[in-house]
Amino acid sequence: MGLFDFFTEEFVEVIDWVEKDPDTILWKFPDKDANIKYGASLTVRESQLALFLDEGRFADIYDPGRYELVTQNMPLLTSLRNWDKAFKSPFKCDVYYVSTRTFTDLKWGTPNPIILRDPEFKQVRVKAHGVYFIRVNDPEKFFTQFAGTKPTLKVSEVSEQMRDIVSPKFAEALAEAKISVLDMVTHYTELGEKIRPILQADFDNFGIELVKFQVTSTSLPKEVEEFYDKMTNMNMVDDMNKFSQFQTAQSMEKAAENPGGGASEGIGMGMGFGMANAMMNQQQQQQQQQPQNQGNADAGKAQTREEIMDTLKQLGELKTAGVLTDEEFDTKKKELLSRL
Repeated sequence: MGLFDFFTEEFVEVIDWVEKDPDTILWKFPDKDANIKYGASLTVRESQLALFLDEGRFADIYDPGRYELVTQNMPLLTSLRNWDKAFKSPFKCDVYYVSTRTFTDLKWGTPNPIILRDPEFKQVRVKAHGVYFIRVNDPEKFFTQFAGTKPTLKVSEVSEQMRDIVSPKFAEALAEAKISVLDMVTHYTELGEKIRPILQADFDNFGIELVKFQVTSTSLPKEVEEFYDKMTNMNMVDDMNKFSQFQTAQSMEKAAENPGGGASEGIGMGMGFGMANAMMNQQQQQQQQQPQNQGNADAGKAQTREEIMDTLKQLGELKTAGVLTDEEFDTKKKELLSRL
């Protein structure tokens, strides 16, 4: 390599950035301490901006296009350097490219549950997750806040810092919205639109535009979800007596699977008796709901003989299965026989 070739390679003649990594939001042109040749070609592609820094100071910002780096195209840098019109020598600057495209699908979430006053549950803890979109709209602010001396900046690094802003602001907006957790799913879009301008005030300090903010899911504590599921199931049941019998039957099945466990003892102590009461109450209600035209004699009978005997048979089966104790069975037996 000759002396002339050495000097030629030291002078940068072409400056551009082909984005190979879609997650890179800021990239420093690798000049390796070389001087930029006067008249060098600068290419800035769509969704990019080029920043020139002279000894750490902002010099020039270039929008998309192709430029020949001469004094006429570098007004701020020329002013900083006090160059005259005849400047022809190589010069040295740090060149950074900033991606101005919209970065999508950035995740956010509440690390801890948010305590809310809820019109249905009074007070409840809620967790939320979602996504947001951002783009750089003030490259100078953005560079100052994030770049430092790093040659490359990933959008994931920016997102990590922004999460610390998103979570508390979301909590504030959710509290102001006063939406029941039962209705929250139908208000995701409304919540996102309400929160976005609140967050934008903080994002402006970093030169970032919050293009979109979306809530994708909310979750309640396990015990609240179980209570809500039980309410939903009860609302679906027309006959509460049948529902009670169904619940008791399920408990009986579980007890039968584990006859030596505490579950069977619990049923023997109370749930079997409750089932017997439920059976009798249902029969009484059915009798009371019969048409009045059956006559006063029929109306005075709470149960027919056949119904009483059938109930006794069922109680006997519960006693045999160990669901009812002897004392409970005898008590109900005497009550039923007194009606014959």
